[in-house]
Parts: sequence; structure tokens; C-alpha cells
Amino acid sequence: MSDENLNEPVAQAAKATLSALYDSGWLTHLDWHFARFIERLAGGDAPELALAAALASHATAQGDICVNLRQWARRWQSTADKLSVPSTDAPPPASAWLETLHTRSVVGQPGQRQPLVLDRRGRLYLYRYWQYEQRLASDLLQRAREASPSMDERRLRSDLDRLFPRHPALKGPDWQKIAAVVAMLKRVCVISGGPGTGKTSTVLRILALLTGQAERPLRIALAAPTGKAAARMQESIRAAKPGLKLATEQAAQIPEEAFTLHRLLGSRPDSVYFRYNGDNPLPLDVLVVDEVSMVGLALLAKTVDALLPSTRLILLGDKDQLASVEAGAVLGDLCAGAGRFSPAFREQLATLTGEALPHGKASSSSLVDAIVLLRHSYRFDAASGIGALAQAVNRGRATETVSLLDGRHADIDWRALASAEALPAQLTEPIATGFAPYLDAVRSGAGPETAFGQFNRFRVLCAVRNGPFGVLALNMLCEEALHNRRLIDRRQVWYSGRPVMVIRNDYNLRLFNGDIGITLPDPEEPERMKVFFLGNDGALRGFAPARLPEHETVYAMTVHKSQGSEFERVLVVTPHEPSPVLSRELIYTALTRAKQQAVFYGVSEVFEAAVARRLRRSSGLRDRLWVERRPGRATEDRS
Repeated sequence: MSDENLNEPVAQAAKATLSALYDSGWLTHLDWHFARFIERLAGGDAPELALAAALASHATAQGDICVNLRQWARRWQSTADKLSVPSTDAPPPASAWLETLHTRSVVGQPGQRQPLVLDRRGRLYLYRYWQYEQRLASDLLQRAREASPSMDERRLRSDLDRLFPRHPALKGPDWQKIAAVVAMLKRVCVISGGPGTGKTSTVLRILALLTGQAERPLRIALAAPTGKAAARMQESIRAAKPGLKLATEQAAQIPEEAFTLHRLLGSRPDSVYFRYNGDNPLPLDVLVVDEVSMVGLALLAKTVDALLPSTRLILLGDKDQLASVEAGAVLGDLCAGAGRFSPAFREQLATLTGEALPHGKASSSSLVDAIVLLRHSYRFDAASGIGALAQAVNRGRATETVSLLDGRHADIDWRALASAEALPAQLTEPIATGFAPYLDAVRSGAGPETAFGQFNRFRVLCAVRNGPFGVLALNMLCEEALHNRRLIDRRQVWYSGRPVMVIRNDYNLRLFNGDIGITLPDPEEPERMKVFFLGNDGALRGFAPARLPEHETVYAMTVHKSQGSEFERVLVVTPHEPSPVLSRELIYTALTRAKQQAVFYGVSEVFEAAVARRLRRSSGLRDRLWVERRPGRATEDRS
């Protein structure tokens, strides 16, 4: 063992912990080999470095941006209990551990280009994630500090009155109108709101305001993280745009096509790099990104990096939804300090909108004046069970959520699951009833557009992928139930009406993870089946089943995969036992996929525990955006 100031007790404790975590299966092979690679880079035996590197690798795979080694060491006992790891295999004391890590050549301080970055709070990053976080925060704060070009305030007030007439149901400020003015005044604007709060209609009116003020045609792009989300955004814009009654040349500037972020940036097969970047920026005046809760740190950082300094950025999403499957919870971090504007900006907004705003508050962050939370749902009124349950879930009121599911509301319901063995008996009838209109339409010869419309009326949602309550088991149960009711003939693999989801990207076919297709007879050769996909532009594309990339049947889907979609009714199945994936955000996301009715199946104690558990991802982005900078911290914020 090297004697380069290596603290022997630190090394021994780290070695024991690393072995215990790997032997328990908590650390993956990738974590283990990455740890050994970093150890070799450092020049030899360094178990305290290997443990830290393994934890950093594990953290990013779990959706964290970094691992806070101080907190991790403090929480060791609960980790050991869950994994049945002996308490004697505890990690070294945090202070000694961090001190030793700082002596290693592969561990740098913020701003230094080393494989690992360790900041003063004990957060350890893989370098590229530290860089993503630093660049994104720096860019957003700079954009928030910059005022937009001067505008014709008289025309702005006139357009605001025309585009945002007072809704009779409103009892407080018109936050849509306020969001529009914020977007006009700032280079970056973040708009967060739940279902039915009018995010897309608000952004359409913002684009109308911008084009009305522009001296030349604006270059505007609409984007979303997935094809489904882009298609929904596109449909909403197309449906609402005629109602604004804009001049022809003004309406022509507002695009009706939305891109996925990967397509907008110019993705390259088998590469993490894009065609558009800091050296080759997108030629845009305005970029609108929807469903930002689904966008991971790396992708949003690359998107912002690819913008011109003059580009106006508008981010839309629901901060209370599940975070991205990729590392980061960016929208949640962005909205962490939101709620009220600074006093001076509040006065400016009140003057332009005529709205009575809450008193402002001083903040060290320029972002405080760039974020608007939409509070009024136009979809769910005071009598709505979905609306009431969504509020109770977001506030973590577990007991109240269960009491709301007592049958008093027609749009939400609860069904206790007796056991995994009882699933077929309990779910066969609601599954058959839910999918019958879709499969009846298919059997009557409905075309693909009609079939998609019917299919999207109902969906089964699952919290997990594997096990008796997971997607794979539930899809088998769905097919069995529908076959027994003679709604499908599953003796054929490719029966008419079989819905499938692509689970692996195919850039040649332009089919991507999450795309959903429906199996129907080929109109030109009815004896043959084709799988039809509905593109963002509304165009249908049909493929022979043998040509499809990896896929699976999709009567049931995970709540994560359902993000960016809405259905009239959802049936939500939760496991019998607590699970790390069960959280307040998952329950809220599942609930708000439903426009008319949500029915939950599960165990009340597990459901209550999920509502009480808030998903937290380790990140320094929130501090970078919102925490006041003290003298001596500048180094951490420079690349």
C-alpha cells in the first residue's frame, strides 16, 4: 500500500465498505470497474478513492448529478440496514475521507479539469456533470440578468387586454398574463403549472405578443424532449392558433411543427455530441421547450449552450412531476426559489399588467424575476376529485389523499388489491371495459387515425417494470383478459390492434424509444399486417413488423413512459410492498395523466408511504442558482 500521506484507518474502512457494497449487489459491475480505473489513474492502491469513485458512478446512474459524501457517510446506517451489510463495514469518517481525497491527483477542486471534482460541501462529481451544472447555471443567470430590447408599451398593453381577457373563474392575479409579460421582459422565462393551467395556450399568446413587437420576422422553434410531448404541443398550437385571429404575416411566424430536442440540435448516431453547439449555435430568435421536467441536466445544458446570446428561451413544465430518467431534476431546481418577484420588478409587472401582485422579496439570484408559477387550473374545478387529490399529494398529506379516495368523487377511485394472485380476477373486467371501444373500432375497420384516437382514451399505468405488479406482467394480463373476452386473437403474434412501444432508437427508420405504433391490416394488402406510427407532423408511417427495432406490447406502461401523454381515463397499479421508485412525484404524475378519471389499485399503507416520500436528487444546481454567493466562492462558479 502506498504511504503517500495515506491515512491507514481511512483506507481500511473504505476498502471494507467498497467490498460490502459490491458483494451486496448495490454497486454494479460498471461502478466497480470505474472505481478501479480511477484508482489506476491515481497511480495505485487507493481504496478511499475507489469507494468515492464508485459512489459517484452509482449516483449518476440513479439520476443524481453528484454524491454528497458527507451526507452519504451520515446515512450509512440506514443503507447498511437495507442491504443487510454489517455495520462494522462502515465508511471512514467524512472529514478524514475528504481530506485524503483532496491529496489525489485525479480529484480536482471546482474549476480544475480532473476526472472527479470535489467541492467544499463534500459533493463529488464526475467532471462532465460538474461542467454541465456550472455552464447551465451560469448561462441561465446571465440571461435572467439581461433585459430584453425596448418595446412599444402601449401596443403591449393593448395586445395583453385582447389576448388575455379576464376569466370569470379567476379569483386572484391572472398568472398567465403575468407570465406573458415576464417572457417579454426577460431573455429567459420559466413557466411551471399543473394540468389545465394553460401553459401551452399561454406560450402561444406570448409568441403572438413577440411577433407583434418584432421589426422583422422572428425565427421561432418549438421543442420537447420526446416525440409524444412534441406531438401534443404541436396539436395544441395548431388547434388554438386560429382563435387568436392574427394577421396573416404574424400568424405565419408562429410555427406549427414541434421538434424533439435531439432532432432540433442535430443528433449524431452513437454520439453524445450534436451538430448545433456553442461553436455552431442554432439560428433562432426564440426557443420554446415544453415538458422540461423530463429533460435531464446534460441535455438541457447542451440545448442552452447551442443558443445565441440574443435568443429568448422559454421553458415550460410542471415542477411537481417526476424528474427525468436521466441525471438531474432541473425544473425542480429552477423553481426552488420561485414564488414572488423582487420589489422593483413586481412594480414593473403591476404597471404593465394591471394585476395586483403579492409583495416581492429581495433575492441574490437574478432568476427570481424569470419564473412564474401558474396556479389556477381551468380543467379541474373546486369540485374535482383529481384536482383536490393532486393538491393533497403535492403537499404530502398522505392521510388526506386516502380519505379523498373514498368514493365521494366520480373522477377518482380506490381499489384494494388483495394479492398478486388476485390481479386477474380484479383487473380483467376494468381492462376489458377500458380497451373495448378501441378494439371494437379496430374490428370495424377503423383507419389508423381513428384507432390512435380511441387507443389514447384509456391506459394502464404501473409504478415498476418487473415483478407481478410491473409492466411486463400487466401487459400479459391485459392480453389474456382481452383474448378471453374475444376482443383480440393473441394466438397470432401480430394480431390486429396490437399496440407496441419502441424501446430502442433506430435512427435509420426514425423510430425512437417511447414511440407507440398500432398493428392494423395493410390497406393495400389486407391479408398482411403493418405497424403504423403517427408522426409529429400528423403523417402516418407504416412498417412491416419484421423491420421494427426492439419493442414490446403496450396496453400497460410505466408512469415514467407516460409523461408527455394524456388519457381520458387511467388505471394505476402500485406494488404491494414499498419501493424506492414509489414517491409523491410518481403518484402525482400518474394521477395527472387522466383528464376524466383515475382509478388506483394497491395497498393503502404503501400508497400513503409513497405520498409521504419526496424524491430528492443530489445536485449543486439549486445552490448555484439560488444561494447567495459568499466571498471566496467565486472559484466554484467559474469554469
